[in-house]
Amino acid sequence: MKKGYLFLSLAIMFEVFGTTMLKLTEGFTNLIPALFFIIGMGSAFFFLTMTLRHLPLSLAYAIWAGVGTALTAVVGVVLWKEDFSLLSALGLMLIIGGVVFLNFSSGSGKEDTADRASRAIV
Repeated sequence: MKKGYLFLSLAIMFEVFGTTMLKLTEGFTNLIPALFFIIGMGSAFFFLTMTLRHLPLSLAYAIWAGVGTALTAVVGVVLWKEDFSLLSALGLMLIIGGVVFLNFSSGSGKEDTADRASRAIV
């Protein structure tokens, strides 16, 4: 279970990194940021796949997408001085709140996904 959240954290960090690099590619006209984008997103999906061995898909994907979106918005505000309003703050709080609710409602993944899959095959 803890491994699942470690892999998920890595997937989120690489996704935010990849998305940040996407902005720097300027339409894939800058080679180095484009390569970093590919590495970042490839790593994000690799670690998301590793996460799914330990956490349910619905929980893992919701956390990955929600936290990744929130962190990417923060990166946009901090690095590129994008607009941040009260409505933006409310939206981020709703995303984070939704992720928290999903995490609590999942039953904390009492068993690994691999355990459920192996029982389904037998």
